Amino acid sequence: MKKIFIINGGQKFGHSGGRFNETIANATADFFHKHADFEVKSTNINDDYNPAQEVENFVWADVIIYHTPIWWMQLPFGFKKYIDVVFTEGHTKGIYKSDGRSSANPTINYGTGGMLHGKKYMVTSSWNAPKEAFTLPGEFFNQHSVDEGALFGFHRMNAFTGMLPLESMHFHDIEKNADVEKDLKSYNDHLTTLFIN
Repeated sequence: MKKIFIINGGQKFGHSGGRFNETIANATADFFHKHADFEVKSTNINDDYNPAQEVENFVWADVIIYHTPIWWMQLPFGFKKYIDVVFTEGHTKGIYKSDGRSSANPTINYGTGGMLHGKKYMVTSSWNAPKEAFTLPGEFFNQHSVDEGALFGFHRMNAFTGMLPLESMHFHDIEKNADVEKDLKSYNDHLTTLFIN
């Protein structure tokens, strides 16, 4: 049985009710509950959480699935706080033991001290920006993809723990031109390709 840990990083703040990421996180849980080969645990960063229990969830899981909006080209502050608190709690307790370097040669092997080797992660992100802002010449993101641009540090953070990435999925133009039904269909197909086929 494959163990899935779902993290809803969709923060409720200002004009954001976190509804889209809650919808995607719920769809993720529903998808895996329909298949007998999966066991699921979930966290919503808006709820109270116990950092030690969250570390145990990371250690327990085979796959971590993160859902996050992007605010001002970064993770929302509540989700970033969750990561800072939980990963700090996870020092020598299952997430990482060191930065990987040794005093004998401190210039190499940075980022190799993770304790989550053998595990994988996937991230979805939601954007006000249209997809074309990333792909068209002269548009805002200079033809850098989400994963190579705004989420580059997020991916390196997960690499630091020892985890390997599964293909990401990014949802665009959510504020002005959302098509949630279409997005949910595409996302279900994405999960089916990664986990069932």
